[in-house]
Amino acid sequence: MIERPGLLATPVAVPELATMIEIVVPVHNEEADLEASVRRLDGFLAEGFPYSVRITIADNASTDRTWPIAQRLAEQLPRVRAVRLERKGRGHALKAAWSASAAPILVYLDVDLSTDLRALLPLVAPLISGHSDLAIGTRLSRSSRVVRGPKREFISRSYNLILKGTLAASFSDAQCGFKAIRASVAAELLPLIEDDNWFFDTELLVLAQRAGLRIYEVPVDWIDDLDSRVDVLATAREDLAGIVRLAKGFARGTTLPGVPRGLLGQLIRFGGVGVLSTLAYLILYLGLREVTGPQLANLVALVITAVANTAANRRLTFGVRGSGRLILHHAGGLIAFVVGLLLTSGSLWLLHATLAEPPRGLEIAVLVLANAMATLVRFLSLRQLMGRHRSHE
Repeated sequence: MIERPGLLATPVAVPELATMIEIVVPVHNEEADLEASVRRLDGFLAEGFPYSVRITIADNASTDRTWPIAQRLAEQLPRVRAVRLERKGRGHALKAAWSASAAPILVYLDVDLSTDLRALLPLVAPLISGHSDLAIGTRLSRSSRVVRGPKREFISRSYNLILKGTLAASFSDAQCGFKAIRASVAAELLPLIEDDNWFFDTELLVLAQRAGLRIYEVPVDWIDDLDSRVDVLATAREDLAGIVRLAKGFARGTTLPGVPRGLLGQLIRFGGVGVLSTLAYLILYLGLREVTGPQLANLVALVITAVANTAANRRLTFGVRGSGRLILHHAGGLIAFVVGLLLTSGSLWLLHATLAEPPRGLEIAVLVLANAMATLVRFLSLRQLMGRHRSHE
């Protein structure tokens, strides 16, 4: 199982003459655009890009002149190499090329280069510095400038909304062909990805998010390729089928085995932790009440159980291991604790303002109800906090 990396990861270090970045361009029957795009990319890198880069053309079962063109470019341009795969599939091409690479930073670009290449350095910089584990271009940021038709705009936004609603995706743009990943992260994620075609991008990001990896988003300028050969309807069907497969896997605990991370599994584990926390809270409250009074007993019992509850949920409910974001998670837990304190203390105050000497059983019942409301707030806030590992734009 993939463990969450520490917040302060070690920056990438490579030997002086080694390739720092490998850019993979997967192609299938792209004889019309391949040469112009690769020469444009090579020229951009030659203009002062600060890191050593290799461009790999990954031809997946082309039947036109794509492969001969790729071979010729590899012969003419020192920075370029070409690999031939006999099986079709963009995801398959990326898996093969990334797995074979010795570079510590792996990138993939669509062959049409619709994304402005000036975003390449902001894409890889947070991975090289150790700030993030993956980086993606997003066309859906307010600062992005995008030129494309209303049909593709509608499909893109609808797809990403579906991902948020079904898989709780925190990233904004799953399918932008402009992504980078640390090779050490790719080595663990790639064997878990089942899709070999267009859903590869989404599956990569969803698994990364569920594993607690840090995804950085780079707003990009993007111009639609009017000559795109992507079958939108067929791709949409594949993507929806992939979403259903992932949702089932998370619910059953078969995807990212170890700790099931679907909403149902999280609720069950959170509920178990919550029951134990509530029992501990009541024992502490009843033990302290006669000594300190109800309000102080409530405060002390809540503080102790809130810290223990956050630690238990961090490990058991959300599968977070290691010290990464430990302080942030406990800070979020304490904020949820403050909400719980307001709910429970307010309920106690209201009860005692209404009845001068309320029965002990009624007092406990009111606190249990208030704690149930606080528990719901805690679950939603912790799930959002521990499921979000996206850097601010």
